[in-house]
Amino acid sequence: MNGIEELGLDLNKTDLLVTHLHADHSGLAAVLSKQGFRVYSGETDGHMINKMATAEYWNTFNDYKKLFSLTQDNINFDDHPGYKFSPKEPVDFILLHENDEINIGEFSFKVVNIPGHTPGHIGLYEERHKLFFCGDHILGKITPNIAFWGFEYGDMLEVYLKNLRKIYDYDINYLFPAHRFIIKDHKTRINELISHHESRLDEVMNIIKEEKKTVRDTAASMHWELRYDKWEDFPNPQKWFASGEAMSHLEHLLYMGKAERTEENGVLYYKLK
Repeated sequence: MNGIEELGLDLNKTDLLVTHLHADHSGLAAVLSKQGFRVYSGETDGHMINKMATAEYWNTFNDYKKLFSLTQDNINFDDHPGYKFSPKEPVDFILLHENDEINIGEFSFKVVNIPGHTPGHIGLYEERHKLFFCGDHILGKITPNIAFWGFEYGDMLEVYLKNLRKIYDYDINYLFPAHRFIIKDHKTRINELISHHESRLDEVMNIIKEEKKTVRDTAASMHWELRYDKWEDFPNPQKWFASGEAMSHLEHLLYMGKAERTEENGVLYYKLK
């Protein structure tokens, strides 16, 4: 809120649009909604944000801890930034859908569904000025975390790659990510992100080639651009994120028919076919 005040924004003339459910984007949504803000969100992530305000949602992370074999790391859901910083009460969202329009002055923004980073991520495209606000769908230098959100959401890595390709041919002069810098050549960055995940898949296939691996052990064997030398030194939030990313790639290999999944004593194992 201090940052908003420093920008000199008139809060009486300010609406909030949440591109996706992550706490660094939605954390103040309930507070601002209670202050009278109109708060917009895509339907899927809006519903999920409100589920995340309940204890039942976070209790499922205990199941994932067992499935991923993270129990040995003494990790709990209360280590997760989403638990710490997400709204703690339901938000009265105005729910948005594909092709809905939001008009602000001379700008007419069209809602674009771009799930992958989260199940219901949305972006805004302004065709006349060739602007695209993409949240965390495309980032410069760093790669968006593609995680596992539950078996009901299917192959999230494939969903993400599909929605990178979806906006490839959009006529965009300026792509506005939610982190770091503006991107002026979105096609090159999309190609880089696709190539990154192809390399990641090769890496994961090599890890599970000789013997079956848990999600945790797969993540621990992957290369991460972090300041820590070994898995045991990773902070618990990073272990959650890395395991989710490993899981999305393992599940993608399963959907592609290149890997097989087994479960033993409540723990998942993956092996290359």
